[in-house]
Amino acid sequence: METKHNTEMLQRLAADDKEVILIGTAHVSQESVALVKSVIEDERPDTVCVELCPSRFQAIQQKESWQNTDIIKVIKEKKAFLLLANLILASFQRRIAQKLEITPGQEMIQAIQSAEQAGAQVHLADRDIRTTLARTWRVMGLWNKVKLIFQLILSLGEVSEISEEDIERLKQQDMLDTILSEVGKSMPAIRSTLIDERDRYLKEKIRSAPGHKIVAVVGAGHLPGIISYWDQKDDLDSLTQLPPRNSAVGLLKWLIPAVIAALIGYGFFTGGMHAGRSMLTWWIVANGVLAGIGALIALAHPLTILSSVLAAPLTSLNPMIAAGWVSGLVEAFSRKPKVLDFENLPRDIISIRGFWHNKITRILLVVVFTNLGSSLGTMVAIPLMMKAL
Repeated sequence: METKHNTEMLQRLAADDKEVILIGTAHVSQESVALVKSVIEDERPDTVCVELCPSRFQAIQQKESWQNTDIIKVIKEKKAFLLLANLILASFQRRIAQKLEITPGQEMIQAIQSAEQAGAQVHLADRDIRTTLARTWRVMGLWNKVKLIFQLILSLGEVSEISEEDIERLKQQDMLDTILSEVGKSMPAIRSTLIDERDRYLKEKIRSAPGHKIVAVVGAGHLPGIISYWDQKDDLDSLTQLPPRNSAVGLLKWLIPAVIAALIGYGFFTGGMHAGRSMLTWWIVANGVLAGIGALIALAHPLTILSSVLAAPLTSLNPMIAAGWVSGLVEAFSRKPKVLDFENLPRDIISIRGFWHNKITRILLVVVFTNLGSSLGTMVAIPLMMKAL
C-alpha cells in the first residue's frame, strides 16, 4: 500500500512473500524520529527491525547495565581491548549527542515504543559491536593493531574540534558508523569487517525477520549497502564466527621466544659469561622498563608498575601469558573498583581525564599500554642483544 511517506529515506523492497519498508534515518534529526513514528503507525507492520545489537539494546533498556561488568573476568578472557574500544565508541557517541543536545539513539527508542504500541514484534538486526571489533582484531597485523588503538584513543579529543560541516555529515550517518567509517578509510584492509560485513548482516537479519510486513529502521548510511546486497544470500554464522587464526602468526608467537632463548644460550656458549649476562640484561631491561612505562602512562598503582616490570621479561617468552594481563589483575586488586565507579562510568567516559580517573577504564588502559610497552620492548631488545655478541 502506497502511503503519503514518499521520500528518498524510504525504500520498499520485497523478500519472498514479505513486504519490507526500509527507513533510513538521520540520527540527530527530530524529523527522523517523527518519520519513524508515523510510518509504523500508518503501516501497522508485523515486525519492526531496529539497527541495534543485543548489547546496545540492553544499554537503552537498562541504564545500569555497566554495573554488571566483571572486570576480572574481562581480563582473564583477554577481552580488555574489546571493552576499552567499545567504551571509546560509546564516549564518542555520548559527547556528540551532548554537543548537539540530542538523545543518543532517539529514533531507535521511538521505533521500539511505536512497535509496542502497534503490537508489532521488535527484531534486533545489527551485529554485536563486540563481534565486529573481535573479527577486525583477528584479521589485523601487529602494526595495524597499534594504529587502531591509538586512532581510537586520539578520537577522544576530536569532538571539541567538530565543525558545522561535520555536524551536517553526522545528520546523515550514525555516530557509531562515523568513527568506524573513518577507521575503515585509514586502514582499507579492515574495511570489509568494519563496514561491508555489517551492511550484509543487517540485510540478512531484515530479510529473515518474522512476519509478512516489516518496517526496518537503519541509519541512512546503510541504505546503499543494504540495497546493493539485497538479492545476495549471506550466511549469518559466517559473519559472526571468528575467522581462524593465521597459522603463520601463531607459529611466530612461539618462534620469537624460542629464537630469543636460543640467542641468549648462544651468547653464553660463544661469548662467555660476560656476553651472556649482557644479552640477558638487555632483554630484562628493555622489556621491563618499556612495560613499566606503559603502565605508568596509564597512571597505574606503584605495585602495578612494579609487577609489569617484573612480569614482562618472563611473559614475553611465554605466548600463553601477556604482561598486560598480569598488571591488569594487580591493578584490579590494588585499586578495586567500587560501585560508584560503575555508576559514574557513563559520565566519566565523556572526557579523556575521566578515562584515566575511573578505576574501571584505568584498568583497561593498564592492560593495553603494558602490552604495547612489552611488545615494543621485545623489538628494542633484539638488536641490543645482537650487539653484545
